Amino acid sequence: MRTHDTWLTRAETGADIPAVRAINLAAFDTPQEADLVDALRAESSWIEGLSLVAADQDGTLVGHALLTRCHIGDSPALCLAPVAVRPDQQKTGAGSAVIRAALAAAKERGEYHVTVLGHPAYYPRFGFGRASLHGIGLSIEVPDEAMMVLTLDESRPLPAGTVRYAAPFGI
Repeated sequence: MRTHDTWLTRAETGADIPAVRAINLAAFDTPQEADLVDALRAESSWIEGLSLVAADQDGTLVGHALLTRCHIGDSPALCLAPVAVRPDQQKTGAGSAVIRAALAAAKERGEYHVTVLGHPAYYPRFGFGRASLHGIGLSIEVPDEAMMVLTLDESRPLPAGTVRYAAPFGI
């Protein structure tokens, strides 16, 4: 377990599954992301130890970040999605803490590249940059600035190609 400011971060356990679902249901307008996490949990793209939670000092789970297997062209990579924080705890650093913990866990496991389709003003603080600058894209139209990528090992250049997500993403 790691401490990030006031947030405790750790890998999800089986006992956390209902709380992770509740966080995703509360954080988003529809159950789509919560259902996505459940579907990914049953998929070969799921990597044990890369579903991270953030808890407050009392141990109450408030945030969740998930990394699953994807590919950039033929190269294995990770997809950061979804990231969720309970609405009453948003803008407190819980999201940043759980993202940093997830990226650190991925690096410790020897992963090299992470993709995210997200808010272009938020994810660059973690080192993400525009994917198109590296010849990386999607098979669907998305705002160019929203598709981002990060390398966890500067000695491993980002591969070019189309990102292929796990089947539950529907992309």
